[in-house]
Amino acid sequence: MFSYEEIQTYTETDMLIYKYIISNTDKLPYMTIRELAKELHLSTSTILRFLAKNGCESYSGFKESLKKETDSQNALPPMEDLRELSAFFARANSNAFEEKISFAVNTVRRADLILFAGMGSSGTLAKYGARCFSNMGKFSVGLEDPYYPVETYTYQNAAVIVLSESGETRELVSMVQRFREKGCTILSITNSPLSTLSGLSDWNFSYRFTHRRIHGGYNATTQVPALFLIEALANRLQSPAG
Repeated sequence: MFSYEEIQTYTETDMLIYKYIISNTDKLPYMTIRELAKELHLSTSTILRFLAKNGCESYSGFKESLKKETDSQNALPPMEDLRELSAFFARANSNAFEEKISFAVNTVRRADLILFAGMGSSGTLAKYGARCFSNMGKFSVGLEDPYYPVETYTYQNAAVIVLSESGETRELVSMVQRFREKGCTILSITNSPLSTLSGLSDWNFSYRFTHRRIHGGYNATTQVPALFLIEALANRLQSPAG
């Protein structure tokens, strides 16, 4: 209904109307054009001009088209990976999620140094996490080398955020043990709550997605939850301490 080409031509007012429509598809069927205009603090003629730009000759015609498109989208079953992601984000949008991550948020706030650690694709996320936290004003370092000389340094008030889908990577487990001996607080993000890495951690978040291996054993399990957790923690560093 709203094509990419049309959206590219939208004015600021058009974009205001568009964003309201896509965020309130459940309410619009019951709203008159005057109610919609009042909600947006616009005139009814402005609403009608927007609808005409999108191929609708009348407000009633627009609502009919919107209903057909909404019904059509609802009739399409989501792909398996989208079902898992949808369920995960639904769980994340809750007080329980905020309570779960509160320990990690407070730990990161108090720490003087944050070390991210991971291998493979998780190593790439570790580098991203360090940059993301640093952008937020929290000095962080990303480690992809499991043979990092942990014993060489003294860590005062440091937290280590370890990323591992399986939670069983031997080299990472060994690294975490050495960080624990140095007095570091260990936070981990894994897929399974029953992994070795989870058990070694002071705090663990497990997203519990379907484990996937392809091409003879390469890990194809989604990393979206881990990426989301990194950004969620980083964003909460900007909020007042609770």
